[in-house]
Amino acid sequence: MKIRGAPAIASLAALSIASYLSRATKQTPTPAFLDSLESLEAHLAPIFDHLYSSRPTAVNLGGAIARLRGVLASAKEKQTSNVAYDGADGAAAAHSSVESVVQGLIAEGRAVADEDVGRNKTMGRIGADWILDNAQKNGFDTSNGLNVLTVCNTGSLATSGYGTALGIITHLHEVGKLRRAYYTQSTPYHQGSRLTALELKTLQIPSTMICDSMVGSLFQHESIHAVVVGADRVAKNGDTANKIGTYNAAVIAKRHRVPFVVCCPVSTLDLSIPDGSAIPIEYRPPIEACLVRGRIVSREGGGGIEEAAQAIVQITPDLALEDHGVFNPSFDVTPSELIAAIVTEKGVAERAPQATSISVSEVS
Repeated sequence: MKIRGAPAIASLAALSIASYLSRATKQTPTPAFLDSLESLEAHLAPIFDHLYSSRPTAVNLGGAIARLRGVLASAKEKQTSNVAYDGADGAAAAHSSVESVVQGLIAEGRAVADEDVGRNKTMGRIGADWILDNAQKNGFDTSNGLNVLTVCNTGSLATSGYGTALGIITHLHEVGKLRRAYYTQSTPYHQGSRLTALELKTLQIPSTMICDSMVGSLFQHESIHAVVVGADRVAKNGDTANKIGTYNAAVIAKRHRVPFVVCCPVSTLDLSIPDGSAIPIEYRPPIEACLVRGRIVSREGGGGIEEAAQAIVQITPDLALEDHGVFNPSFDVTPSELIAAIVTEKGVAERAPQATSISVSEVS
């Protein structure tokens, strides 16, 4: 959990490969895995496998690794189709080929991260426009701005910059159409109260934190015009895996007729799986659900406290952690029938009235 957020995980994995190879090309003597295309592939294969398996729910990671593997596959195909060289000329050509492939991998790794910010800003604009239009169609006065709820953290700390769902909120603020952003604490890891709170405060966006269990009460007492969330994987029918607690918010939003909007890049769409039942769900260590992290603000018995002193505190009794004493999935799946629209950099896929699925291929 040092790095979290599906786009950020993908960017970090790709950049780590780019950085690793960049350093390798400057070493003396040259590492043996750079001697040939075959040795390069053999060296990188287990690294790719390790990165791919590290966070199973976030499909962006798999997409980034697939792009890097594609560079290698393309080079192998080209090498096979070329006429073989002989002697010294052949050795020089092979070394030149490996150099070009390494540079291609470095460029592709950096591109994975660089592409993220631009598309996030596009999604922010597209999503904000859809939410405003939807509010106006439903008779809401948008002159004083909209109230929007989000879950978890989907801003610059979860992406390469600007954010997905938080990018929509940021864009609404930038164009003067946001009244207030609400966000859940997003327990048990508190990405909302620890990260989203910091981002909204830094951006000077009017905001209010709520506990996860207060979503229903919020809808009863405040006019909420939309819920916007990110995604870690979206199935072909629109079913969406996102941070645990997203499904709860979607159910309550449906009860209160508040549009529930998913915002994610095309790289998060997984058209290879028909629905959410095929999305692998990561389970975190049970102890994580028993802990809170943060700054110490008081201490029984008094005594001075150093500024910004941090602590991790267990807030439950000792439980049978390895014997089903704690249920701690990191993600849940929101059925597409609860989702009003899915926003990508390619546009908006809306769920038709009475439909139980969304054709995400329209925005892939």
